Amino acid sequence: MIEVPTTRYAKTTDGVHIAYQVWGEGPRDILVSTALWWNLEFQWTEPSVARFWNRLGRLGRVIMFDKRGTGLSDRVPDDHLPTLEERSDDIRVVLDAVGSERSVVYGGFHGAPLAIVFAATQPERTQSLILVDSQARVVRTTDHPWGLTPELAERTTELMEQRWGGSYMLRFSNPSRADEPETREWWATMQRMSASPAAAMTLWRMAMATDVSEVLPIIRVPTLVVHHSDNRLMEVGCGRYVASHIPGARFVEVPGGDLVLTGADDILDLIEEFVTGRHPVSEPDRVLATVLFTDIVDSTRRAVEMGDRQWRETLDRHDALVERALERYRGRKVNSTGDGMLAVFDGPARAVHCATAIRDGAGALGFEVRAGLHTGEVELRGDDIGGVAVHIGARVAALAQTDQVLVSRTVTDLVAGSGITFTDRGEHELKGVPGSWRLFAVEG
Repeated sequence: MIEVPTTRYAKTTDGVHIAYQVWGEGPRDILVSTALWWNLEFQWTEPSVARFWNRLGRLGRVIMFDKRGTGLSDRVPDDHLPTLEERSDDIRVVLDAVGSERSVVYGGFHGAPLAIVFAATQPERTQSLILVDSQARVVRTTDHPWGLTPELAERTTELMEQRWGGSYMLRFSNPSRADEPETREWWATMQRMSASPAAAMTLWRMAMATDVSEVLPIIRVPTLVVHHSDNRLMEVGCGRYVASHIPGARFVEVPGGDLVLTGADDILDLIEEFVTGRHPVSEPDRVLATVLFTDIVDSTRRAVEMGDRQWRETLDRHDALVERALERYRGRKVNSTGDGMLAVFDGPARAVHCATAIRDGAGALGFEVRAGLHTGEVELRGDDIGGVAVHIGARVAALAQTDQVLVSRTVTDLVAGSGITFTDRGEHELKGVPGSWRLFAVEG
């Protein structure tokens, strides 16, 4: 994954500072307009969001901004939030700040009307237009029978105001994850960090009053419209309407109803094909890798003996030691296990050296660790990994003794000639894993 981009500011002619970030590289610029309210920096704390933007950054230089009055941009009076025209001017200021003359314009969700207006008014700066779960208007009319009824729109406004800073809207935007406590907390925090309740209500009422239907036929750039079939906020008819009124637009319906927080490889595949002109090559979801498990020996007893404060300091020293070792030997930490961690490496010798470095460093700091390693095929799940190889690595680590680095036979076979020496520890049964496994301890 990429590092969190640096947030910078562009100053508008009326003195408002617009926060923006730039990441990725490639032969094209991609301007992103999404959501009514957002926070550029907090978005990266959600792995699925980070993964989406990371992949988009492989197609070009991504330029994303917080709309004035929201996120990290300057706050403005709630009764003076900008119109679509003023927001379009803000886009120009950001593009000028990063030296972008022409870009692919990406409009998602309630950021789509702004993308539509920009593409129509600034065609010389718009290479193409991508609209995801878009709408020309939010509220139904006789000639636009999709979206919210006026009664439901007003009721939604009341509930948003009453429950702002909670997870109420998550059930509509990401129903499959609406019952996950961590996701609910992330969503609620994103709201609080993006806008005040008054600003959110004003923005929502502005969105309900916005209608860009008359703008659609004016667009003359290549356009891709993608829409989730089970979108509960903007039903699929909204997307079909947008596509049918933009000359030459391509419409694609994709399954599902999760708009923000769930894997969107199907959408990214369509975007890649649209902007590059070639069908995307799927990223491998299974690779050969070495997994390393470590944990502090007798951690519970030591925690009781030391007390909370001293034990916390010990864990901090442990974490710093692990971080240095992983950086030196090019490992990637997958997750923490409280008093240990799981890491993955693309080379078994580096994994062994990292394990011994952690073991030796822990001894110098006054505590003991044990480690287990196995090399096998692992399944990539975003930032996480899975598969039988991970379970085998955990079982090997559970059999390691104090200050011991224990590895499977696969590891020893792959590091032959590296100068690493091992002691045969015999055949072992690994819980839940068929067969017997010969294990080896790293010497020295």
